[in-house]
Amino acid sequence: MPSNKYPRLTAAVTGCLALTTGLTACGGSSNAADSKGAEKVVTVYSADGLKGDKGDGWYDKVFAAFTKKTGIEVKYVEGGSGEMVQRAVREKSNTQADVLITLPPFIQQADGKGLLQAYKPQGSDQVKGGDKATDSKWTSVVNNYFGFVHNKKELPEAPKTWEELLDGRFKGKLQYSTPGVAGDGTAVLIKAMHDFGGKEPAMEYLKKLQANNVGPSSSTSKLAPKTDKGELLVANGDVQMNFAQSKSMPNLGIWFPAKDGGKPTSFALPYAAGLVDKAPHTENGKKLLDYLLSEDAQKLVSEVGGGFPARSDVKPTDANAVELTKLMTGVEIFEPDWADIDKNLTAYVDAWKSATGS
Repeated sequence: MPSNKYPRLTAAVTGCLALTTGLTACGGSSNAADSKGAEKVVTVYSADGLKGDKGDGWYDKVFAAFTKKTGIEVKYVEGGSGEMVQRAVREKSNTQADVLITLPPFIQQADGKGLLQAYKPQGSDQVKGGDKATDSKWTSVVNNYFGFVHNKKELPEAPKTWEELLDGRFKGKLQYSTPGVAGDGTAVLIKAMHDFGGKEPAMEYLKKLQANNVGPSSSTSKLAPKTDKGELLVANGDVQMNFAQSKSMPNLGIWFPAKDGGKPTSFALPYAAGLVDKAPHTENGKKLLDYLLSEDAQKLVSEVGGGFPARSDVKPTDANAVELTKLMTGVEIFEPDWADIDKNLTAYVDAWKSATGS
């Protein structure tokens, strides 16, 4: 399995998804019991990708086990990475979330907006340095890689290059999620800038690609079902999410675009978790972070979630782990300059909007 140098499976839902009976409200209360963490509840805001449509995802299994062990019920809200950060920003004067889990560069963005407090979860000492913040504001809980999907029935052989996607056969049959809103959509910009050698050539390419693009999508997870049904031939995604989806979507295949004449590339896109500043249930949030990085939870990452463990000392050998290793063989993994992306994300997204007319 390739090493992760740096730090997402369900339809995005903007409302609250109760994982246990009676948990349908989205907000936390502000009473004294809550502030002390006495209430047996913890609220998670997360990028979509780790909860199963049929209650069989990594979150489903791990949250249920956590509740059984601690008696703490999990309230769960999901959406695009940027959407979750924006929601937390809006609620800053009346904090609702206890734990925020999102993809880079949005976890760095959340930190920059003062949304996170330092906490070093148990087991985080086994997470590699590049997969966690030096100031303990966040740490990866599931590692992952950016990728694309294709419909194996209508398009048996995956495209090999970005340039192939400009062909007329993909007109109205290609879609990628919105940069600046969805983590995987932002990843399209990051990979294009890397593969094409900078912002300008990447925007020039994406301007041409727009002729085939269906249009914006706030959630990447909605694109895989469309691809499986043949409504789309190609869409963006990520390995963990799409690998898990492929178990119930037989026409879904994962691939990695290359620049014409180059090698297929990808980069790590982990689910990174942080304890929310002034969280209504801080102690419960800490307990959940500890559990997400426990050996028991990490051993289920590949077997149940279709992802890669964040802990380097957890080395799964299940069938999914073997298949994932094979999938990543031959793919060149690069490390984005996350500091630059965090600093200039708005400018990059604005350049994309200008180039594509979005």
